[in-house]
Amino acid sequence: MGLFKSKEEEKLDKVIQRLQMNMSNNYKDNAQDDLKELEATMNAVRTSGKLKDKALAKYEAILDEYKEKMKGYSHKDQKPYW
Repeated sequence: MGLFKSKEEEKLDKVIQRLQMNMSNNYKDNAQDDLKELEATMNAVRTSGKLKDKALAKYEAILDEYKEKMKGYSHKDQKPYW
Protein backbone atom coordinates (compact mmCIF):
# COMPACT_ATOMS: atom_id res chain seq x y z
CA MET A 1 0.00 0.00 0.00
CA GLY A 2 1.11 3.51 -0.71
CA LEU A 3 1.16 6.50 1.53
CA PHE A 4 -2.31 7.63 0.59
CA LYS A 5 -5.52 5.72 1.17
CA SER A 6 -8.72 5.95 -0.80
CA LYS A 7 -11.91 7.33 0.71
CA GLU A 8 -13.26 3.81 1.00
CA GLU A 9 -10.21 2.64 2.94
CA GLU A 10 -10.52 5.63 5.26
CA LYS A 11 -14.19 4.79 5.92
CA LEU A 12 -13.30 1.20 6.75
CA ASP A 13 -10.39 2.26 8.94
CA LYS A 14 -12.64 4.61 10.95
CA VAL A 15 -15.15 1.83 11.62
CA ILE A 16 -12.34 -0.60 12.56
CA GLN A 17 -10.81 1.97 14.90
CA ARG A 18 -14.16 2.55 16.62
CA LEU A 19 -14.68 -1.22 16.86
CA GLN A 20 -11.29 -1.71 18.49
CA MET A 21 -11.93 1.13 20.92
CA ASN A 22 -15.30 -0.27 21.97
CA MET A 23 -13.85 -3.75 22.41
CA SER A 24 -10.99 -2.46 24.54
CA ASN A 25 -13.45 -0.55 26.75
CA ASN A 26 -15.70 -3.62 27.02
CA TYR A 27 -18.61 -1.84 25.31
CA LYS A 28 -19.98 -5.07 23.90
CA ASP A 29 -23.24 -3.75 22.42
CA ASN A 30 -21.46 -0.88 20.67
CA ALA A 31 -18.78 -3.24 19.38
CA GLN A 32 -21.48 -5.52 17.93
CA ASP A 33 -23.07 -2.51 16.22
CA ASP A 34 -19.67 -1.51 14.83
CA LEU A 35 -19.15 -5.02 13.48
CA LYS A 36 -22.49 -4.81 11.66
CA GLU A 37 -21.53 -1.40 10.29
CA LEU A 38 -18.15 -2.74 9.15
CA GLU A 39 -19.87 -5.59 7.32
CA ALA A 40 -22.36 -3.23 5.67
CA THR A 41 -19.58 -0.85 4.65
CA MET A 42 -17.56 -3.76 3.24
CA ASN A 43 -20.57 -4.88 1.17
CA ALA A 44 -21.07 -1.34 -0.15
CA VAL A 45 -17.38 -1.00 -1.03
CA ARG A 46 -17.33 -4.44 -2.65
CA THR A 47 -20.31 -3.66 -4.88
CA SER A 48 -19.01 -0.20 -5.81
CA GLY A 49 -15.78 -1.69 -7.17
CA LYS A 50 -13.78 1.35 -6.05
CA LEU A 51 -11.31 -0.62 -3.95
CA LYS A 52 -8.40 -2.54 -5.42
CA ASP A 53 -8.39 -6.33 -5.05
CA LYS A 54 -5.38 -6.38 -2.73
CA ALA A 55 -6.91 -3.84 -0.35
CA LEU A 56 -10.30 -5.58 -0.54
CA ALA A 57 -8.72 -8.90 0.42
CA LYS A 58 -6.97 -7.23 3.37
CA TYR A 59 -10.20 -5.73 4.73
CA GLU A 60 -12.13 -8.96 4.16
CA ALA A 61 -9.52 -10.79 6.25
CA ILE A 62 -9.89 -8.18 9.00
CA LEU A 63 -13.69 -8.54 8.91
CA ASP A 64 -13.45 -12.34 9.13
CA GLU A 65 -11.02 -12.03 12.05
CA TYR A 66 -13.40 -9.77 13.98
CA LYS A 67 -16.37 -12.01 13.24
CA GLU A 68 -14.46 -14.93 14.76
CA LYS A 69 -13.31 -12.91 17.79
CA MET A 70 -16.78 -11.63 18.53
CA LYS A 71 -18.69 -14.89 18.52
CA GLY A 72 -20.52 -14.92 21.85
CA TYR A 73 -19.27 -11.40 22.63
CA SER A 74 -22.28 -9.82 24.31
CA HIS A 75 -23.54 -8.87 27.74
CA LYS A 76 -26.31 -11.45 27.70
CA ASP A 77 -23.70 -14.26 27.63
CA GLN A 78 -21.85 -12.76 30.59
CA LYS A 79 -22.21 -14.68 33.85
CA PRO A 80 -22.72 -12.73 37.09
CA TYR A 81 -20.11 -13.34 39.75
CA TRP A 82 -22.25 -12.76 42.83
